[in-house]
Amino acid sequence: MDFALLGRSVLMGLSIAAPVGPIGLLCMQRTLQHGPRIGFVSGLGAASADALYGALGAFGMVGVTAVFVALAQPLAAAGALFLAWMAWQLWRGGAAAKPAAAGERPGAWAAYGSVLALTLSNPMTILSFVAIFAGLGGGMANDGPAAGTMVLGVALGSAAWWLLLALGMAVLRERITAAWLLAINRLAALVLLGFAGWQLARLAGA
Repeated sequence: MDFALLGRSVLMGLSIAAPVGPIGLLCMQRTLQHGPRIGFVSGLGAASADALYGALGAFGMVGVTAVFVALAQPLAAAGALFLAWMAWQLWRGGAAAKPAAAGERPGAWAAYGSVLALTLSNPMTILSFVAIFAGLGGGMANDGPAAGTMVLGVALGSAAWWLLLALGMAVLRERITAAWLLAINRLAALVLLGFAGWQLARLAGA
């Protein structure tokens, strides 16, 4: 295994996952409400999507990439509506502003699947991965081990970020009051709704 390539790919995965957007906000809120396990599993949904898009770029799957790009607008619209629905659910549940007990937490697969679907609903990310992978190790589509190393590195880097984020928010969870959690839930719902509206406005202007 090319450990230098793996290291560069891990850093790339970290840089892709770290910017705070709707996915990061959702994972932070879930950690505060439901604990670090649910927050981390939610982040793994995003890491899986990053790995999938990374594979499309690393292995040069031009045909599959073209299909995703062709479906960009309907997928983005579906993602925006899903984001708006999640914002509404979060707002409705905000009144129960206390860390959830074990029996009240959502299932790990549900948490994982919802974030995976939300991340995959932005297929234009593929273009970013294609460009990044071309610069990182361009021409490796025919080099299976190298392409596999790059995808593994992206997945590890992204997963590492979500683990660090969940652990960091878990520390705050032990100190947060019910009033603060209510405010965070409501603010998170509004921000997620804002992201959904912005995405729909972009589609309408396209």
